[in-house]
Amino acid sequence: MTDRTRAHVFVSGTVQGVYYRASTRDAAHERSVDGWVRNLDDGRVEAVFEGEEDAVKAMVEWCHTGSDAASVEDVEVEYADPDGESGFEIRR
Repeated sequence: MTDRTRAHVFVSGTVQGVYYRASTRDAAHERSVDGWVRNLDDGRVEAVFEGEEDAVKAMVEWCHTGSDAASVEDVEVEYADPDGESGFEIRR
């Protein structure tokens, strides 16, 4: 069994209305990372990534840039033990 980890991420900046969630989903699929992503009412994007440690760290790094149209100002991340996410979805 590989070492799995969980990252709970909050991304701020111009990250809504710029395909950030869809791009996050695509990037997660490419890295075989499970979890979800959603917009928050305060303008941030929240995401959870679960998977192999290197893949999750790569997703957190990806969040600093995001989609081509995004302008990321800050990325907050907390690591924890995985909760058993399966697949990756965009939540509303």
